[in-house]
Order: sequence, then C-alpha cells, then structure tokens
Amino acid sequence: MDFCHSKALERGTYRDDGLAHGIPLRVHSDQFKEIEGALRAQKDWSKYVSPVKNYQGGLGSRFSFIRVTIPECLPERLEIMSYANEYAFLYDDQMENLDLKNFQEGRDGMLHVFGDDALNHQTSDEDRPEKKLQAKMLAEMMAVDRPRAITTMEAWAKFVQLASRTRAEPFETLDEFLPSRAIDAGELFWFGMLTFAMALTIPPSEIEECMRLARPGYEAISLTNDLYSWRKERIDAEKAGQDYVFNAIWVIMKERKCSEQSAIEICKQEIRRHIAEYDDNVERARNKGLSLDTIKYLEAVRLSHVGNLVWSIYCPRYHGVSQTVAPQLSVARKLLSQVQSLLLTPFHRSVAFGRRLLFRILQVMHKKAL
Repeated sequence: MDFCHSKALERGTYRDDGLAHGIPLRVHSDQFKEIEGALRAQKDWSKYVSPVKNYQGGLGSRFSFIRVTIPECLPERLEIMSYANEYAFLYDDQMENLDLKNFQEGRDGMLHVFGDDALNHQTSDEDRPEKKLQAKMLAEMMAVDRPRAITTMEAWAKFVQLASRTRAEPFETLDEFLPSRAIDAGELFWFGMLTFAMALTIPPSEIEECMRLARPGYEAISLTNDLYSWRKERIDAEKAGQDYVFNAIWVIMKERKCSEQSAIEICKQEIRRHIAEYDDNVERARNKGLSLDTIKYLEAVRLSHVGNLVWSIYCPRYHGVSQTVAPQLSVARKLLSQVQSLLLTPFHRSVAFGRRLLFRILQVMHKKAL
C-alpha cells in the first residue's frame, strides 16, 4: 500500500505492550477533521436524542480513534467517518445500557434504526431521533460516494442485527466465543467503514475469500478490545447485577478455571497468535492474484489492529478521564465551538486562520491533559 495521508510514529514513543507483532503505528496527517466530526456527532445526539453526559467516545488526549485505525482515510472523508464512528459509539452505549437493564421494548426500538429501511434517508415525524440522525448521516455519505455509502450502511445494518443476537447466552469456551465476538466487535461495520473511507471496492467474487482471510485480524482486534475494556465492563456488569460479562477474559476464567491475572496473560497470548496468523494471511493474499482493492483492504485491517491496540491502551473510553483533565476537555470543546462560529462570519472565513487558531487551542489543551 502506498502511504499518502499518514506518517509512522517512531517505536518507543508509544506503548503497544508487545501485542503489535511489529506492525508500525501510523497516524493520519490531518489533526482537525476527526475532532470536528466527533464533536458534531455529540452535539447532534445531545440536541435530538439525549444529553451527552459522562461520556467518552473516540477522541483521546494523545490518540484519537479514526486517525490511528484508518490512517489512510481520504482527507475529504475523514470528518464524516469520524461522525459515523462517534454515532456508532453513542448508539452502542445506548444499546448496552438497555441490555444491562433488560429493557426489551427500548432495545427493539433501537434495532429498528438499522432495520429494513436502513437505506432510506427520508424520515417522518414518527421516526425515532436516532433514526433521523442515521438518515441524515447516510444522506451526507451518499452525497460523497453513493455506491460505497450504500455498501457501508448495508454492512452496518447487518452487523447491528447479527450483533443483537450474540449476547443472548454466556459462552463456555473461547473457541465458541471468538466468532461471535468478532461479529459483535464490528467486523461488518468496519468493512463498511474501511471501504468507504479509502474508496475501496471489493469484487463480489472475492468477498467471501476476503472475509475469510480477514477473520484472524478481527479476532485479534476483538481480543484487544476485551483486554483493555475488561475492568470497565466487569464493573458495569456488577452494577447491573449480571452474573457474567460478555468478554474474553470472563470466558477464559470460566473455561480454564484460572485467576483474572492468568486470564489476562492468556488473552495476550491469543492476541499474539491471531495477529501472527493474520500477518501470514496478508502475505499469502499478495501472491493469490486478488484485486488491488482487496489487498489494500487486508492491509488496512492490519493497520487497524495496531491503531486499535494503541488507542485502547491510552483512551479515556476504557480508562476514564481524571478530574483535572475532564474540565480541560470541556473547555476545549467550548473553544472549538467558538472558533467554528467565528469561521461562519465573513471576517473570519479564512480556513488557514481558523486552523492555526484551532491548532494552538488544542495544543494547549492536550499539554494540560497530559
């Protein structure tokens, strides 16, 4: 893959906990559009669905999700990709809250957002606010790239419906758990995100082979999510009175009858095994005569693994925000909103001016956060 929109960070300047399999971390060169998209999604959700409070999504003080998981996202698509990903985080949080509370009626209503009319960007007054935002997002994506927007939303809708059935019963073994966990972690959703973000088209004749080759990569990503979100998910389940956690660490502890720390070490071993297997698959794929876009997709999943790994290590979503950092991030959001308002006036239309000012604000906020 040619790298046009990202740079590789020097190893040793970030943690990967020995789970990257030598894959370098690449970061998208645009420092602003992901922030703009994520904050726009949060603002829309607060306005139309419910207030966004005590929430952490894709943004981080050092690494933000889309810039490290899709480092070769086309620059003109980065903002809408960030919006879509933040919507997905907000939607997922709401679904998990409904699951923890066993609120079936509300859960069914949320599933309808990605139901039979998921490709309909027209809405009525009777539609749920989440559906209206989903339709608005789809319309924006279709204005950029209609065919790939449809592919993305079809994959997203299928993912939501499949994932809704994966948590019905606890799993007894890791081998049983992992295929469902890969679905739940967003294998299909991420297929849509990568193909839209990088303008890739996987030939229909190669879809099945592509997904088969990619599966160990998604299993490594799923295990990574479970490793770093474990403590948060365990606490959430305990508060809800649940006697199991939909997480690989819990499954390993039950299957192997081992301690939490032993399960964590086994999970790390499994991540290393699956990403090594995936690296072999990518290498073999290069010699199989597959299309260039299929190869690019498989290489993009490889980069997504290390991006997700490093983001998971540092992100406030899994580890929380300290009381000193949270107010600073709140101030950053307010300052960003003010800058965006200024840019709408005739006197401040200069994009260069706005970006210089925004960059300085974010520099100050990030230094304080660190």
